[in-house]
Amino acid sequence: MRPVIFIALERAAAVVFLVGVLGSAYFFLIRPAQLHWGATGEEIARAMPEDEIVAHPAFDATRAITIRGTPQQIWPWLVQMGFRRAGFYGYDLIENVGSGTGIRSARTILTQFQHPQTGDLEPISVAATLVFSTVEPNSVVVWRSRDVPCNGVYIWQVVPVDARHTRLISRIRWSYAPGAWFKALGVFTEFADHVAVRRILEGVRDRAEGRSPEPLSIEALVIAGWLLAFLEFCTATIAIVFSRHWKIAWLFALGAGALLLFNLYSSAPVWVCAPLPSLFLAWIVWAWRKGRLATRRANHDRITSPLAPAR
Repeated sequence: MRPVIFIALERAAAVVFLVGVLGSAYFFLIRPAQLHWGATGEEIARAMPEDEIVAHPAFDATRAITIRGTPQQIWPWLVQMGFRRAGFYGYDLIENVGSGTGIRSARTILTQFQHPQTGDLEPISVAATLVFSTVEPNSVVVWRSRDVPCNGVYIWQVVPVDARHTRLISRIRWSYAPGAWFKALGVFTEFADHVAVRRILEGVRDRAEGRSPEPLSIEALVIAGWLLAFLEFCTATIAIVFSRHWKIAWLFALGAGALLLFNLYSSAPVWVCAPLPSLFLAWIVWAWRKGRLATRRANHDRITSPLAPAR
């Protein structure tokens, strides 16, 4: 038998390699596309109000979407966004928890939030609050962090395309604040922001165009799919360390990790993404039971074989 230390090192290397494969897929394939989701080259390159506030951002994303409507029709939906305000029109089951205003984001224009002034607070979660900076009606609104020096700026701009269409552009630039907690929050934001902002842009579009928001039941299915895929990945990764069949567990972990990335960042419809983690789990259970059955048969055949040594 090999020494235990060699087995432990082998499995640790397998976990590191797994994280490296999935991390490379994220940083070299997924992240570049998500940072510029929907934006044109000109929109990415253009200067926007208060760009210069964060000179050397760790995160610099410009996304955009075309909306059927004028800036005057889109602006009221945009300017009222916020935690304990109108919500973010995104994943309400996550973003509005604890807001005190209900789970659903607003489906109407709320007059009390239509006239923010520079310096007004803009809560974005239970734990974080920004302030309004530039506010140019029917054109641009900027949220910025309250830190000195400022380490984050969120810019929303509406740009008319023609008489009936408008581009809504989002730019987010932030750097890591000092302290372990803020760096951990930054890492979480790195992965979550791509999902959240895309959904916000679509939410503004849908409301401005008069579409009904997606039912909460569908949203719950999507979120449940994320959680199940994440649980499958964690379970399979742990199995790499402790299971006798760690190589098979490695393949399961790779599949679960790839599935999680697909569900989070692809534009596939709900009816494709939502059932995939359950189907993957069913396949894992089937493969595991099939493997156990094959092992039992092999052991039985070895024991009952005429060539087996007598006990």
